[in-house]
Amino acid sequence: MDHLRAELQKAKEELEKLREKESSAVKTLDNFCIDQAKAIKDQLTATGSAYINYNKSDFRATANKLATHDDVLQHIVDDAERQRLLKQHVATAKQSIGLISYSFPDSLALQQEISQILVRTVISAVIESLRDDPALAEWTRDGLTKHRERKADVCLFCNQKLPQGRMEALEAHFSDEYEGFVNAIDGKIQEIQDALQEAENISPPDKARLYEDLAAEYSTALKEFLDEVKRVCGALKEFEKALDTKKGTPFKQLEIKLAAYMAKTETLKKINLVIEKHNKASEEFDERVKKAREKLEKADVAGSIKRYKRLEEEVRLATQAVNTKQNSIKTMKAEVDGIEREIVQHREPAEELNSDLRAYLGHGELTLDVKETGYQITRNGVVAEGLSEGERTAIALLYFLKSLRDRRFDLKTGIVVLDDPVSSLDSNALFFAFGFIRERTQDAAQLFILTHNFTFFRQVKNWFHHLRGPRQAGFFMLECTREQSKRCAIIRWLDPLLEQYESEYHYLFACVYRTAKESPQIGMKEYYGLPNIARRLLEAFLAFRQPQKPAELWQKFQDIKFDESKKLRMLRFLHTHSHHHEVEEPEHDLSILSETKAIMMDLLELMKAEDKAHFQAMEELINKQAVEEAK
Repeated sequence: MDHLRAELQKAKEELEKLREKESSAVKTLDNFCIDQAKAIKDQLTATGSAYINYNKSDFRATANKLATHDDVLQHIVDDAERQRLLKQHVATAKQSIGLISYSFPDSLALQQEISQILVRTVISAVIESLRDDPALAEWTRDGLTKHRERKADVCLFCNQKLPQGRMEALEAHFSDEYEGFVNAIDGKIQEIQDALQEAENISPPDKARLYEDLAAEYSTALKEFLDEVKRVCGALKEFEKALDTKKGTPFKQLEIKLAAYMAKTETLKKINLVIEKHNKASEEFDERVKKAREKLEKADVAGSIKRYKRLEEEVRLATQAVNTKQNSIKTMKAEVDGIEREIVQHREPAEELNSDLRAYLGHGELTLDVKETGYQITRNGVVAEGLSEGERTAIALLYFLKSLRDRRFDLKTGIVVLDDPVSSLDSNALFFAFGFIRERTQDAAQLFILTHNFTFFRQVKNWFHHLRGPRQAGFFMLECTREQSKRCAIIRWLDPLLEQYESEYHYLFACVYRTAKESPQIGMKEYYGLPNIARRLLEAFLAFRQPQKPAELWQKFQDIKFDESKKLRMLRFLHTHSHHHEVEEPEHDLSILSETKAIMMDLLELMKAEDKAHFQAMEELINKQAVEEAK
């Protein structure tokens, strides 16, 4: 036996060292996650950012998610991409920008047209002096037009009579063919000048109007576009110069070689594409910023995933070692305890308690081990520390119920009092507790059960309603009130609504309804409990009516179509008087309690306005109960 105990002690010492190693591995991983989360939080914190409260749990969630994918490296970004995403992350919303409107002239078609014009000649009765002097010919043509318009028979320049036949000679020189040809050249020149003017009127948006991450791309595209416009304008000016020359020499073929130039119209599409990116970013600004932050987070997590997985593996191996050693200790301890139980008198009660604990808790981690004249609580073979409230309640209750069978206590003549036996228990444990209580106390001479848990109360009520034989049960309730500014309680019969129906909601509604509709004006001391009752009733009602809204009353009140002044009065009343267990501080106006009856009436009106059918059904139920009580 001593040898087994020595081995068990050695195993426990080894377990302690393994736990220290596990704790160190957990701490190292935890600190790593904290540091990484802080770096991400510091980088991505901004107004409206979801990363303001980013912590180690968020980091681990993202890391675990990325670790399940084979291609973690796809989330890594280079420096250029990181800078672009950082600019998106801190960007502020900007307005949309109009696209650049411009049509590139068909330079190749113009070149071909003008080349044909340059080799074309006019057939007419040529005046040699005018043919060889383009400037003089233009001046004379203009003068001929003025003489025609004014029907002058004298020279408008020298005021001498024009020589006979001079006008006819000039008109023969400047024939209709000539005029038509020159007008065609002028039209083409005007077309070129219009194209040049359109180019000069291009007004691209200022780079500052675009999001910063698009600025570089925009600048590059804008330069390419403007350079292309400049080249097109250069070609147009060469065309215009050639036409001016041809206009002065319509009777000669000109051998001027014009370069054939195809404009790169895609430069306009390219810059407008950048502007469209900006406009789309403006329309989807919030989503764009959100995605940029998510990409930055994943990039940082992906960059540290290798070390994270290594640290996590160290924790897993350390925990595995601890569990293996615990199982070994449990086996050794079971062997030692098996021997010790043979020599302990209260072996059977311990086994029964452990069986009850397993049934109650749903697992066998906690056990009561016999230790000479008492018990020791262990978890997985090790002395249990830090028991939860529910575990302590379970052990205390089962031990108490077990003590009722002690030979020193006669249950059939004794009085059993259970004061709130299900405190801190979840729903499953609560029903197990009730089952044990019902089984172990049904033979008691007298049984008192006190509780503020309504679910447990319903179980007890159903049990007591179906008692067999001469046994009787009564239901009472404690009601808080105030006497001479002191808080006190009185015992009275349970309200029929609580006993007859399966809902606390009926009782709360009845209290408010009776105060508003039936009770005469009473003193303020009678009103102290009503603010809490009214608040619980209103919260339950609105939780059903507005399940999508947050729990705060003021938020639920926003969407209720009801008299605003009455809503504000109700909120003020509830916030002032439904949160304290003592008389309010001097700054609170106690006279507000005198409004209780009117406010209860407002509350009923609000419920009726929100759900008339429900209100009428509840009202009918209350009135029916009042009639039955009157009988």
